[in-house]
Amino acid sequence: MENISPKYFRENIRRSLLDEKLRLNVKKATELTLLKRKSVIEDFDEWELLREKAHHIRKNAIDNLDYYLELFENKCRDNGVQVMRATNGEDAYVLINEILRNISAKLVVKSKSMVTEEIQLNEQIEQAGVEVIETDLGEYIIQLAGETPSHITAPALHKSREEIGKLFSEKLGLPYSSDPTVLTGYARNILREKFLNADAGISGANFLIAETGTIVLVENEGNARLSTTIPKIHIVITGIEKVVPSVDEALLLLKLLPTSATGQKITSYVSFINKPKRPNDIDGPEKIFVILLDKGRRKLLKNPETNSALYCIKCGACMNICPVYQSVGGHAYDSVYPGPIGSILTPAMSSFCNGKDLAFGSSLCGACTEICPVKINIHHTLLWIRSQAVERSYTPFIEKLLFRVWRRVMQNVFLYNLSSKIMHFLQPLMLQDGLKVHGWLAYKNIPELAEKSFHEIWESELSK
Repeated sequence: MENISPKYFRENIRRSLLDEKLRLNVKKATELTLLKRKSVIEDFDEWELLREKAHHIRKNAIDNLDYYLELFENKCRDNGVQVMRATNGEDAYVLINEILRNISAKLVVKSKSMVTEEIQLNEQIEQAGVEVIETDLGEYIIQLAGETPSHITAPALHKSREEIGKLFSEKLGLPYSSDPTVLTGYARNILREKFLNADAGISGANFLIAETGTIVLVENEGNARLSTTIPKIHIVITGIEKVVPSVDEALLLLKLLPTSATGQKITSYVSFINKPKRPNDIDGPEKIFVILLDKGRRKLLKNPETNSALYCIKCGACMNICPVYQSVGGHAYDSVYPGPIGSILTPAMSSFCNGKDLAFGSSLCGACTEICPVKINIHHTLLWIRSQAVERSYTPFIEKLLFRVWRRVMQNVFLYNLSSKIMHFLQPLMLQDGLKVHGWLAYKNIPELAEKSFHEIWESELSK
């Protein structure tokens, strides 16, 4: 997103922590997904082996990115698909607006695409006088609410069904209901008309298969398939990192993606698209355009500390497992990609100065790394970003001062023993039931100090 501003992360966290309903919604949704994932993984005899293979597939693709992108482009050209490159959002706008202008488009339907969120594509298309409708149910909900996605795979994860029912009633003038079946029916009836009258469909891509020039889409609602087959024009906009070498490797990744994202062995719909409509086909677009977006990805690629973030298959599992994300939700990050992986992607796609604080929103527990289906070493990369923030003097003065004092104390036995005595004296003020302390301690429970330090115990043992 061009105007992304995660620099208010610290303030956003405080606000989110006070929103009990939000925290309950996020916790309930993420825990349910994790339970479903655990159940499905039990049916895999070689889950860890699959993760290892997936890691090498993604590493090979990213290490040889230019080769596979060129191969993909050549195959697409042979298939009658036009491929274009965009360095940033402005480049993508120009390309898409030109396509829509050439067909005098009035209505565009979209399937869920985080890349379009990166560049705020909906707003740009609407400014050109074209109506844009999100057709993924979660995306449609947040479009009505005027919000941004709070999760990669579940955009409206932060909303309860009661909130959605109220939203539909207010925005669409429909009778209030909190029944998911009724709400889905409302959306289906409205969106069906949009599909049938759309001039163009826009989608992202889960994978781009280099050896065949194939676009792979996975979904559960059928909206992506309708968006890409009914309109005469299909526009794919996706990141350059989505390329994979072969069909077999894409199939292996397809075993990991739905399991990690939604706790399913396979999604309801998997589409392999590599050609426009042929004379004998009963449906399909007459033209397909693929726009490959960079927008900071090559910056990640050039840095050996961060390039593994491009292995990400956007399953969202690291968000589901992250204790920080579970506590504050996705909007606190004020970033297209929240959670642990977003804390790596955002500084590259926005600016390091704006995105640096996200890396500090982690306990570094390593759960994100453990759950990642392609074995990205997420928490180590977050630690490296923190070190860069310190080296570039982005950390607050008081924080630098405290660490300098801490280092001085740890290097001097007298100061260490003195500080230990002072901490024992102040401990009653810092414990949860003691004096209310504002600032950092308002969100932290200070563990009770031991009655005796290790040094005191050691000397006691030696004197026996």
